[in-house]
Amino acid sequence: MKYGLFFVFSAICFNVSLAQVYFPEPNSVWEQVSPINMGLNENKLQKAVSFAEANEYSGSRDLRIAILKGFESEPFHQILGPTKKRGGPAGLILKNGYVVASWGDIKRVDMTFSVTKSFLSTMAGLAVDRGLIVNTDDLVKDYLWDGTFGGEHNGKITWKHLLQQNSAWSGELWGGKDWADRPPKNGGIDDWKFEIPKEPGTYMEYNDVRVNVLAHALTHVWRKPMPLVLKEQIMDQIGASTTWRWFGYDNAWTEIDGIKMKSVTGGGHSGAGIFISAEDMARFGLLFMNNGKWKDKQLISETWVNEALEASLPNSNYGYMWWLNNKGERHWDGLSENIFYAAGFGGNFIVIDKENDLVVVTRWLEPYKIAEFMNLVNASLN
Repeated sequence: MKYGLFFVFSAICFNVSLAQVYFPEPNSVWEQVSPINMGLNENKLQKAVSFAEANEYSGSRDLRIAILKGFESEPFHQILGPTKKRGGPAGLILKNGYVVASWGDIKRVDMTFSVTKSFLSTMAGLAVDRGLIVNTDDLVKDYLWDGTFGGEHNGKITWKHLLQQNSAWSGELWGGKDWADRPPKNGGIDDWKFEIPKEPGTYMEYNDVRVNVLAHALTHVWRKPMPLVLKEQIMDQIGASTTWRWFGYDNAWTEIDGIKMKSVTGGGHSGAGIFISAEDMARFGLLFMNNGKWKDKQLISETWVNEALEASLPNSNYGYMWWLNNKGERHWDGLSENIFYAAGFGGNFIVIDKENDLVVVTRWLEPYKIAEFMNLVNASLN
């Protein structure tokens, strides 16, 4: 009887310790735990993994080809920054920070495309936390006087507009024209070129030129290149590897304090953006699952995390460059409305489900299959 009590006590202690969030050390083997010990159904979880492996993104593994094909409807579209041939399906699922499933090469560095946007918006959050930006409702023209926000229309744009992708910024940056980036399906060049810009804050348009305007503005506010800010303030703090990189277009240079700096992109549909491993993506997701705190250190204020996850008025499924699973066009049926995620071309995702203490990273999954995949993951919880 004493031995029985001992084993019961040990099992209880084991489960209690796993209920606390685990944070992997730098350059360490990420601790793996059997799904059963985390209260998950192993067979159902394996179905989700098998689904991810069987539904690889259908585009070419040569991403130059995939990019040019994927955005062929854009006038003047071309590759302007670095690209990299991709690997196969890969990913990992964390429960309370522990790896309960993984597949593919999770250490391979690949492009992430618009997953980069969630990293970029975090750079704005750090600027707000440090008082470099007082309030996201501030006009950007009051922080940047190089002409980027000159004129009556662009002068109305706030940081919030840029972060929610409803700024309607009008102009050209690094050779990219706002109207030529992801144009409407209807009409032609003259229609797009001479259309009167919408009022800032009233309509969301997924547009990389305007995202790159945000990166340019943040570079001037920080007076540092964004990759350096990300490295010092976030990636080094969460023990990320040294393999990730953040690129800009070949010609995207600006001068600050007499120093020539690269202005990075918030995506990769013309090349560039963040190149990173699935493991390092998972670390970033784990930071947000824990409300911006890594171990006992608050890296991003919880106030910012909450603000970043507030739905914008023009799009209930979009916050500060994080997608939200609220009711709307992008809602994943059958899943919690509190789920939020970063998403990129080719099926790159970082999904955070705080209610269930889950972080899910999946790479090169056919994009329209993500809701089905997440429902399979969710089924393993029951």
